[in-house]
Amino acid sequence: MTTAVIRIERDDDRALDRAAAGFAQAWTTGEEKDHVFAFSSPEQLFTILTPKRWTLIETLQKLGPSTYQALAAALSRNVRRVHEEVGALIDWGFVAVDDEGRIHVPYEIIRADFDLRSVA
Repeated sequence: MTTAVIRIERDDDRALDRAAAGFAQAWTTGEEKDHVFAFSSPEQLFTILTPKRWTLIETLQKLGPSTYQALAAALSRNVRRVHEEVGALIDWGFVAVDDEGRIHVPYEIIRADFDLRSVA
């Protein structure tokens, strides 16, 4: 099963430690456990994963590999706007393009893993 994890890492040292541990695991086993999307703040996360983009990802997961036109129709949105949104998600790695030029979400599960805490 292909899983992606969304994390908010405010502590740069902790983020580097996690990245190093993930690299070491992939190096020794030849497999990456989870793909991790690390964001420096909730603001950065919500700038990238807006509500419309989240809905786009969910819809694309349901549709499977699709064309921009089919995705736009399923979302009842303008193809040009969907193309722009998908482009941003491709840049971040949430969406990919297959050999036939169809767009898809390369993860079966996308899980958010973060805590909200007061800063003392």
